[in-house]
Amino acid sequence: MDATRRTWRNTTHDWAATVDRDHLSHIRLSPDVFAPGGVRHLVLEVVAYAADEAECNGGGRCVVTLHRDGSVSVADDGRGTDTRLDAQGLPVKKPVMATKDLRFFDLPDAHLLPDGRPRRGMSVVAALSEWLVHTNRRRNGAWTQRYEHGVPATGLEPVAHDGTTGTVVHFRPDRSLHAAGRPAAGDLTGLAEAWPYLVVEVEDRRAG
Repeated sequence: MDATRRTWRNTTHDWAATVDRDHLSHIRLSPDVFAPGGVRHLVLEVVAYAADEAECNGGGRCVVTLHRDGSVSVADDGRGTDTRLDAQGLPVKKPVMATKDLRFFDLPDAHLLPDGRPRRGMSVVAALSEWLVHTNRRRNGAWTQRYEHGVPATGLEPVAHDGTTGTVVHFRPDRSLHAAGRPAAGDLTGLAEAWPYLVVEVEDRRAG
């Protein structure tokens, strides 16, 4: 472990951690608890981060895309996930996917999402997805990383920087979660109205 990472202040996640397998397994053992309502709840967990960014920036936008293969992507125009350089000059992304969100996960009075269920963080989405690809664009660079059930399947891979900032979280929920029903585009748009700083567009590409 790079000593520099131990000095970074923990606000939302533990910078000294990389993967909390016990935490991810705990989520996977109780999908009904952590994803009540199935896929729709996972979408709201992701959009909540876009809403955080929008509120910090005085406004923002995200696009939720429902894909034909059952996957969902959420793209926002925020600052991107915090990514820093360690003592060796290597990029380190805040471990939002594979560790718990310290603000929400174990707190009995955690914020409620628009579906009335507790917000627990992005690790819930990663743990309950067959795969998840996080593409992250910051002013100091851009990277992508793939996860399988919350565990990194690749390293942090650089991608071409196009001058924009923001994140794209593309995930395919476990098939078991689809039993709760396919989320309707109109329903997702309505639920997102709870975040006044965020404009949400929903694209449904499942037909045809």
